[in-house]
Amino acid sequence: MLTKQEIIDILKDDTNNEKLFLKADKLRQEHVGDEVHLRGLIEFSNICKCQCKYCGLRAPNKEVTRYRIYEDDIISYARNAADMGYKTMVLQSGEDEYFTVEKMVKIIKEIKKLGVALTLSIGEKSYDEYKAYKDAGADRYLIRIETTNPDLYAKMHPNMDFNKRIKCLYDIKSLGYETGTGCLVGLPGQTIEDLAQDILFFKEIDADMVGIGPLITHPQTPLKDENNGDFWLALKVMALTRIILPDINIPATTAMETLNPNGRIIALKSGANVVMPNVTSSEYRKKYEIYPNKICIHEEPDKCQNCISAKIKSIGRTIADNQGQSKHFLSK
Repeated sequence: MLTKQEIIDILKDDTNNEKLFLKADKLRQEHVGDEVHLRGLIEFSNICKCQCKYCGLRAPNKEVTRYRIYEDDIISYARNAADMGYKTMVLQSGEDEYFTVEKMVKIIKEIKKLGVALTLSIGEKSYDEYKAYKDAGADRYLIRIETTNPDLYAKMHPNMDFNKRIKCLYDIKSLGYETGTGCLVGLPGQTIEDLAQDILFFKEIDADMVGIGPLITHPQTPLKDENNGDFWLALKVMALTRIILPDINIPATTAMETLNPNGRIIALKSGANVVMPNVTSSEYRKKYEIYPNKICIHEEPDKCQNCISAKIKSIGRTIADNQGQSKHFLSK
C-alpha cells in the first residue's frame, strides 16, 4: 500500500514512468490474466438535466442535437451485440428523466434474458431506484466521482452535491452491485495532491472497476479555452490504480485514444484489461459528444469490434469469452 506522499512523488517524477507502467502490467497479468474483456456500449440518450462544466451533453448546450433511443430499440441493440459475441452490455446515458424506474426495469429484464451481464451508467438515483434495478437483474453500476476535492467538484458540477455523489456509491455497493467509479485528469485547478487522493479514494470505497481518462475540452462548455488533460499523467494515475487495487477491472478508455492514436493499446500494456466498443449505430454516436473528436464515431458496430479485436491480438492478448466479473468483487 503506497502512502499519499509516495503516490504524489511518483506522479510528479517522470523519470521512472516506464518502470511504473511495466509494474502495473505485471500486476495486471498476475491478478486478472491476459484476457481483455469487451463490453458492448449502448449510448441510449444524450438528454441530460445536469450542467457539468466539462461535458458536451450539459443541459445548457443548445448546439447539440438531442436524441433518445426508445425501449424496444435499446433491447434490439443489446440483442445484436449478444449475437456478435458480447457477454456484457453497458447502458449509458445522460440523466434523462424520461427513463422512469418502470421503463428501466423493463429494459433490464429483457436484456438479462440474453444471458449477458449488465452494467448501468445512468447517473445519480435514489437508493430505491438502485434497488429496483438490482432486483431486475442489473449486475454492475458505474458512477464516476470525477474528483474527490469537494471544492473542485462543486465548481465543476453546478447544482450538484458532492456528498450525494459519495452516498450513491455507497448505496450501490451496499446493494451488491459490482461498483465502478473513476476520475478525470486535467480539470482546471486540479492538483497532483488531488489525483493522489482520488487513487486512495478508489481503495477506500473498495471499488471493483475504475475508469480514468484525460479531460478533453468541448467548445460548447465553460472549459472551452482550457487545456486538455495530459495523456501520460492520466496513464500514470491508471497504472497506480492497478498497483493499489491489483485485481479490479480497468478499462482502456476511449478518451485515451482520442489524445493518442495508440492510446487504448498503450493503456492495455500499462494495467488496463477492459475495452468498451460502441454497439450503437453511427447516427447516434456522433451526437453523444461528451467531448469532441471521439474515435470511431463513423464506424458501425461490427467494424468497431473487428478493429479493436485485431489490435488486442496484435499485442499477444486474447479476447475473453465470459462475462468478466471483477475478480476483486468475487474475492469478497
